[in-house]
Formats: sequence, structure tokens, C-alpha cells
Amino acid sequence: MKIKYSFTILISLITGISLFACKKAKTLDPQLTVSASTINFTGDGGSQDITVAVNADWSVDNPAFSWLQLSTTSGQSGNTVIHLTTLSQNATTASRSGILFISSSNGQARRVIVSQAPTLYPGYNTFPIAPDMTGMTSTAVQLAAKMQMGLNFGNTMESPNEGDWQSSKMTESYVKFVKSLGFNAVRIPCNWVWSHLSDRKKATIDPAWLARVKEVVGWCVANDVYVILNAHGDNGWLENNVNALKKDSVNAMQKAIWEQIATTMRDFDEHLIFAGANEPAADNAEQMAILNGYHQTFINAVRSTGGRNSYRVLVVQGPHTDPNKTNDLMNTLPTDKIPNKLMVEVHDYTPAAFTILTDGDASWGKMVYYWGAGYHSTIEPDRNATYGEEDAITSELQKMKQKFVDKGIPVMLGEYAVWRRTAATNSNYLPKDLDMHNKSVDYWTTFATKTAVANGLHPFWWEIGFMLDRSNNVVKDQRMMDAIKAGYKQ
Repeated sequence: MKIKYSFTILISLITGISLFACKKAKTLDPQLTVSASTINFTGDGGSQDITVAVNADWSVDNPAFSWLQLSTTSGQSGNTVIHLTTLSQNATTASRSGILFISSSNGQARRVIVSQAPTLYPGYNTFPIAPDMTGMTSTAVQLAAKMQMGLNFGNTMESPNEGDWQSSKMTESYVKFVKSLGFNAVRIPCNWVWSHLSDRKKATIDPAWLARVKEVVGWCVANDVYVILNAHGDNGWLENNVNALKKDSVNAMQKAIWEQIATTMRDFDEHLIFAGANEPAADNAEQMAILNGYHQTFINAVRSTGGRNSYRVLVVQGPHTDPNKTNDLMNTLPTDKIPNKLMVEVHDYTPAAFTILTDGDASWGKMVYYWGAGYHSTIEPDRNATYGEEDAITSELQKMKQKFVDKGIPVMLGEYAVWRRTAATNSNYLPKDLDMHNKSVDYWTTFATKTAVANGLHPFWWEIGFMLDRSNNVVKDQRMMDAIKAGYKQ
């Protein structure tokens, strides 16, 4: 009897110690986690959720936003989902934000920063339609593979008025002429904001201009030519303003114009590809994050219009479209809810002192007339390239292959070119060794094209009237044409 009683006491003591230990452990291990520390709403608003996981009673302190509603502001131990809903558009001229303080009776506290971008312009996605995959089944990789040779309709639709910088406006006969030369893919740089807003305060694109661009795109698609349609330099409203000060206004304009462009062009099949920018100037991680925000706004605007735009292939640009900066800074891509529909774009004019026409030596470099192994001049050695030759181009384009192409993300070499220095282009700065200069130009053209293709990039020659005569639909520089074609022969 005595032994049994002692055993019972022992069991009771052990049980009590265990219960006390558990109770003490719970007391010493308070928990409170919130699924997000920042919530960002667009200017149009919407709803988003956060989850509170806690092992005590909790509450949200001072959730008094005039523009935000919470589905609940308190709860008990466990997991609770809070629905956050914006009550109105942000019609101010700046972002608005506030802080939700979430605290629990176990002594823990967390904060969530909630912000909403401004709505500077009306919404132009006024009649979205159901997604339509008809004629849109190719992935970005499959679509890129269909592009054989690429050409820019440069200095045309992006000038203040179409044809200001060219011998003529676009014609369907020119589209057919380009196709006959072997170019089955074109890039159309386009001006939307600079001189084609009929109401600048509302960011309204002139309907006549939208109709004109649609007509040109239609000629291309009707002739089985793939089209990359972009928002070009456009007087720098986006590409010169990749910064925190301007990001709200740029995102607002980006949303407004792409809702209009996408809605107007929505019925074209996968022959039409949209590109959200041109050469956006981002130089560090902070600016790259802002640039990705511009890309995200572009993607969201296009997708929101529905129809074939729900599945359209889209192109986003690396910082400055510079291969080296893109390799260093573009470590993530914006989010697209449709998988395998994004491409990346870079440009290449290496070295600029050789490829870019100037009226003399520039502050950023002395003009170069001779480029490449075996093509330096003994007559005018001070104009030979001393950097940016074959190894530089090879390195730049190999980086794009390794960073994107090898991972199933196509890369468009959206612009690349070099020009001959002739009496018509540089009357006061002609090469003394003209034969070697022309050979250098031909060699650069073939080498850059060949290296791009070998690394899986899809090159688009920057044609602005030096190689092709648009007025008469004839080749002006057959050597250049032959050099481009030679680059495609691997």
C-alpha cells in the first residue's frame, strides 16, 4: 500500500512538472508573423490579403486610412487572413501611404507599410474582353525562331511627324520590298507621348495616330512579317526618368498609353509583339528596380485588355539596352502571369566611336575609321580602333546567351549598325584610307550579325535610309546588304 501510494505521488509530480514545463515553454516562446511587410496598390486600387500567424490575442492599432478598408482588425491565436481593399482611386499627384501596427498580447509587434500609387490619368482599359488564344499559341522561344532576318523602320514613326527624318512615309510597297530582301521581322520605333497626345492632361493618344500605326502594322502582318512595336525614345519621358522622383508619373503615363495601344492593336495575332520602352537609363540596383516597375506596369496594362493580348509575347529592355549593364543589373524579370511569353532586348554599337556618325571628334571619344583584325590602316593609324573590337562584341553577346538565352528567354538585338563615312554623310571628315574603311564597315556588319546569331540572339539592323531607298524601293548600299546576309550564314 505504501509503495503504491508513493508511485502515485511520483506520477503526479512528473505530470505536474511536465505541464508546468509546457506552460513555461509557451510563455517563453511568443510568436507573431505577418505574411508581408509592404503592400503596394496601383492608382486604380483593388484588394490584397495578408496573413497574421500568432499564438496569442492580437489587434491592429490605428488602422484609420480614409482610403483603405480592413476586413478585420483583431483576432485570437491561430492564422487569420486580413483582406485589404482600397476604397477609391488615388486621384492625387503623389503616392499615399500609411503604416498598420499589428501587436499581440504576448508582447510581439509588427508593422505593414501600405501604399497606393497616384492615378494621374483616366483609365483607358474601358472594355476588356475575354482571353483569346487564337493565333497566339507560340511561346517566346518558338516565336523568336520564326524570325529569320530583322530590320528597323528607323527614324520614321518615332520622329515628331512621320517622315520628318526620312525620304518618305511608310508604304505597303516598302513593306513588301523589305520582305523580298529576306527580312521577315521588323521593329517599328514609335513616338506616342512626344507629339501624338491629343490631350496631354489626360494622356490621350490622338486616335488618328493610333489608326495610322495600326495601318502600318496591318501591312506587315498581312505580308507575313513579324512586328515589334515599341514606345521609343519619345523625347525621354521614360528612358531619361528612371528615378524615384519621376516613377509615379512615368508609371501613370506607361499605363495610360499601353492600355490605349494594346486595345487598338488587340486583334492582331502573334505576328505583333509589344516592347515597352527603348533605351531606359538605369545605372544601379535602385534604378533597375524602378525600371522593372515600369516593365511591370507595361505588362499589366497589356494583359488587362484581354483578347489576344492575354497571350501576346512582350519585350522588356535591359538598362540602357547595354549588354554589359544588363548582365550586371538585370538579375530578375518582371512578373508575367502567362509563362514563357517574355523576351529581353539589348542593343549593340560597339565601339561607338566607329559605329556612330558624328560631325567630328566627340567629347566622349575620337572618331575611328578602321576596325577589326586585318583591317587597320597604315595610312591613317591614328584612326584605328584601340578598343571594342572582336573580343568585346563576342564577350557582350556571350553574356546575353548565358544569362537569358540558355535559360529559355529569347534576346532581341533590337538595334545594331555601322555607317560608311562618305561625302554625303561626313564631307569634312573623310577617311584617308577609304578602301580599308569600307572593308572595316563590311567586316563589322558581318561579324556583329554572325556573333549575335551564333549566340542565339535575333538581330534587327538599324536602317534609317543609308542602305535602302524607301522612296524608290531599291538597295542603295549593296555591300551592306551582302554583309548582313553573310552574317546569317553560320
